[in-house]
Amino acid sequence: MIVLEGIDQIRHIPNAIVTSGTFDGVHIGHQKILKRIVQAAKEENGHSVVLTFWPHPRFILFPEDDTLKLLSNFEEKAAIMDEVGIDYIIKIEFTAEFSQLSSEQFIQEVLVDRLGTKKLIIGYDHKFGKNREGSFEYLKENNKRFKFEVEEIPRQDIDDVGVSSTKIRKALLQGNVDQASEYMGRHYSLIGTVVSGKKIGTGLGFPTANIQLKAAYKVVPKDGVYAVKVHMKEGTFDAMLNIGVRPTVDGVNRVIEVHIFDFDEDIYGQELKISFINYLRDEMKFDSLESLKNQLGKDKKESIRILRQQ
Repeated sequence: MIVLEGIDQIRHIPNAIVTSGTFDGVHIGHQKILKRIVQAAKEENGHSVVLTFWPHPRFILFPEDDTLKLLSNFEEKAAIMDEVGIDYIIKIEFTAEFSQLSSEQFIQEVLVDRLGTKKLIIGYDHKFGKNREGSFEYLKENNKRFKFEVEEIPRQDIDDVGVSSTKIRKALLQGNVDQASEYMGRHYSLIGTVVSGKKIGTGLGFPTANIQLKAAYKVVPKDGVYAVKVHMKEGTFDAMLNIGVRPTVDGVNRVIEVHIFDFDEDIYGQELKISFINYLRDEMKFDSLESLKNQLGKDKKESIRILRQQ
C-alpha cells in the first residue's frame, strides 16, 4: 500500500476506484465500503484509492469544542486499510482553507484533474464539499460531465450491520468493550508510554505500569477494571488494567495503570499497545488496603479465566 501525503502529492492513478471519508475506527460498516472498492478495482484492472482527511474535520471547524474523541489515529486507520487490501491512501490535510472548497471544486480539482477517477464508490448518506453540499444525487446528475462512474453502497447494506462510530464511542464510554470489538471487527486499543507512578501497586503485590496516552484525543473507556492484552517489544502478555482515580489510595487524578501477569522487567519509557478484551467491574473504594489487595487477587483470577478463552 502507498500513502500519499497531501493534495500536491496526488497523481493520476490508472483506473482509480475511489472512496472518501474520515473512516474513524474503520469499523465493519466502513470495511464493507473498502472491500467493495477493492473488488471493483480488481474487476476494472485498476487500483483502489481512499481519500481520507486528517485532522478530523470537526477539530478544524469547531476548535473550541473538545468533546469529540476519536477511535483511531491516522496510523491505525492506515494499518486496517492495508489489511483490507487498499492500494493507495491519500491523506488530505483538512484546513480552514480546504473546508471552503465547494463540492464542484473538490470533484473537478481533486477527483478529476489530479486523480483521474474512473469510479467513485460512497456510502448511502455520504456528503462532501463546503457545508456538505455534495451528494450522490448531485454526482449522478453530473457524471457525464465529470466523466467517472458513481456507485452508492445501498442503505440496507450499511444499516444491516447496525454500526456507526458514534455507537462505538457510546459503547466504550459505557464499558461495553466487547460490543465495541464486535462493531469494529477487532479489539479496541490505546497506545501509550510507561511513566513513573507512586508504586502503590508494587506495595500490594500487584506492580503496575502507568500509561501516558500517545493521543489525548482518543476515546478512553469508562472508569473501571478490565481484562486486557498488552503488546510490546518483549511480546504479547495477559494483563488487567484500571482506569480511574484510585479512590482507596488517591481519589484525585485519573490514571490508566496496567498490571502485566508473569512479567517483571523495567519498561519505563517504552510504548505499549493495550487491547481491551472485557470489562470486569466498576472502580470501588475499599475500607482498607488489605481489602483492595484481596479484590485485586479476584480480578486477576477472573482476567486469566477470560483471557484464556481468547
